[in-house]
Amino acid sequence: MGDRRFRFAVMTAWARDGAGWAAQARRAEELGYATLLTPDTSGTAMPAASLAAAAGATTTLRVGTFVLSAATRPPNMIAWEAASMAFATGDRFELGIGAGRPGGEDDAALFGVAYGSGAERLARVEQVLDAVARPPEGLFAGTGRPPRVLVAASRPRMLELAARRADTVAFGVPPMTDDAKLAEYVRIVRTAAGQRFDDLELCTQVHVVGDEVPEWLSRQMEVDAAAMAKSGAIAKLSGTPREMADTLARRRDELGVSYVSVSSAFVEEFAPVVELLAGR
Repeated sequence: MGDRRFRFAVMTAWARDGAGWAAQARRAEELGYATLLTPDTSGTAMPAASLAAAAGATTTLRVGTFVLSAATRPPNMIAWEAASMAFATGDRFELGIGAGRPGGEDDAALFGVAYGSGAERLARVEQVLDAVARPPEGLFAGTGRPPRVLVAASRPRMLELAARRADTVAFGVPPMTDDAKLAEYVRIVRTAAGQRFDDLELCTQVHVVGDEVPEWLSRQMEVDAAAMAKSGAIAKLSGTPREMADTLARRRDELGVSYVSVSSAFVEEFAPVVELLAGR
């Protein structure tokens, strides 16, 4: 595998106000996180606005969508947004793109756009990747450098597309996925990527840090808290910071996963792991 240095992101979607949002971003930067990520839902702030504010409150923190829905915007509009965000953030923006999420049909209906079939949404993602890489003439292109692109995927066809076209492949897998199942996803990516596999960054998400799974979080993830606490799910890390770091280092050595996002609910608890591994 290529040189895969660790970097870490905070996934956050809410604050009481703009000052609280800026404070979250500054704290993430202070703790050594590389990126602040935010989702794309009708129930949260528009990503472009909140990420621009986060970048404005920090100096080195990168910001990104996790993930923008290709189903609710025309491809050239996403390319316009991405170029504008790259310009506004000093090239600290990373475009995370996906074909939709559970409940995405409701957002599409609210915005008055067709959600489309799975095949149509996959095709839309590829159209977005084309538009971002080669913006149509006359479309604002910011600094002229396309942003780094992350594609979130779990099904084979989307994993294969991500392997061929993305800079980062994010495994948008069920919370109870274990290392053995993750290895199957990685094999799909490795096969589709071919020689470019060593240049790909692979990303997973940590939803729980510690031995206990909060009930509110188990409801949000739709998993049994007790079952997850006893499982080997990759979405949960427990033990000392050194033990958690060793788990992630093993996963990187065996599977190539070096980019890890953590829920903002555990940003402080996970910080010692970031200190041990970031950039290494």
